[in-house]
Amino acid sequence: MRRGIAASALVASLALTATACGGSDSDSGKSDGPVTITWWDTSNATNEAPTYKALVQQFEAANKNIKVKYVNVPFDQAQNKFDTAAGATGAPDVLRSEVGWTPAFAKKGYFLPLDGTEALAEQGSFQPNLIKQAQYEGKTYGVPFVTDTLALVYNKALFKKAGITEAPRTWGELKADAAKIKDKAKVDGYWGSTQAYYAQTFLYGEGTDTVDVAAKKITVNSAAAKKAYGTWLSLFSGKGLHKADATADAYAHIQDAFVNGKVAAIIQGPWEITNFYKGSAFKDKSNLGIATVPAGSSGKAGAPTGGHNLSVYAGSDKAHQQAALKFVNFMTSAQAQETIALKNSTLPTRSDAYTGKVKADPGIAGYQGVLAAAQPRPALPEYSSLWGPLDTELPKIASGKESLDKGLGNAELAISKLVDGFSK
Repeated sequence: MRRGIAASALVASLALTATACGGSDSDSGKSDGPVTITWWDTSNATNEAPTYKALVQQFEAANKNIKVKYVNVPFDQAQNKFDTAAGATGAPDVLRSEVGWTPAFAKKGYFLPLDGTEALAEQGSFQPNLIKQAQYEGKTYGVPFVTDTLALVYNKALFKKAGITEAPRTWGELKADAAKIKDKAKVDGYWGSTQAYYAQTFLYGEGTDTVDVAAKKITVNSAAAKKAYGTWLSLFSGKGLHKADATADAYAHIQDAFVNGKVAAIIQGPWEITNFYKGSAFKDKSNLGIATVPAGSSGKAGAPTGGHNLSVYAGSDKAHQQAALKFVNFMTSAQAQETIALKNSTLPTRSDAYTGKVKADPGIAGYQGVLAAAQPRPALPEYSSLWGPLDTELPKIASGKESLDKGLGNAELAISKLVDGFSK
């Protein structure tokens, strides 16, 4: 999952107007000329896109009969834009699709099944759980491109100053550590997020989720969920615990405080590795600590699995689809994934891309070490939309404008309108 992308919406909309014709590009249909495919890349336009543009040039150099029209689309706009474009048969040939979008677009028939195609020729090299996350009703609709999960990231120097020698393993230990850091290092020990995606770790720590797909039941307001969100809420008050920030700029505030040494620990994903290193606190990369998120009362720790797949538009003609499949195969190859990891500090999705050079980055090595706690999302088309109601209610709860019971009740009601046939 990607947040905080700062690309200009105006520039993006102009680019999309000019390029959102996907497989219907008039020049690309000629038999005596190259096929031109369109790729919508949803990566960070500043930190990541240059690497992808360079790989596109390498692909074109090796495949003279294929041209790639590259478009960087702000992540927070891409899902709706693709949905609209695909419904009007004007979608790009390839989409960098967030893993949560895959079942929804597959259900609508917008993605091409990739089983047995060139795109998945090396399927055995990818982590099995990531292939599973790219599937819907037994078919595979994306090739894992980059993966991520959440971890407790912390400032080793501040922890050491407080006499703490290892990362906390439970939320209770985190509270105790935060108080020590406040006393000894004179900064807050932890700053939590009010975003639903980040609060998901608390649900997993209690062995629950927003819904139980197998039982077709909404569980966001269950006893286990209330306990999870109660723990989440408790981390906004107390010595060394930063108060909740429910403003639109909260993500940036938390990130800036951490990278500049004004707070000792936060929950964050590997998409911010390059930005960690730009902060004054992590000029020395070895000062960045990365640990599995603390466990809940179940004794288990869990964090959501995020990341992106490369998917092919089912509405493109055969020539464009074949070119797109070749392009996806290239971009998800071991060599390309190694390049992406080295340049962008993102996590590869295939084991043979974790080379010595890649693991020399302490950020990548650290996040690779916490992947065991990553929880795959259920193949429910509506699943990624379920965080929407919680993103409305959790900031109100955290800022004291609404009780936990009322907020979760409101979220339960809103979620019931998103999933058909689920009981409360």
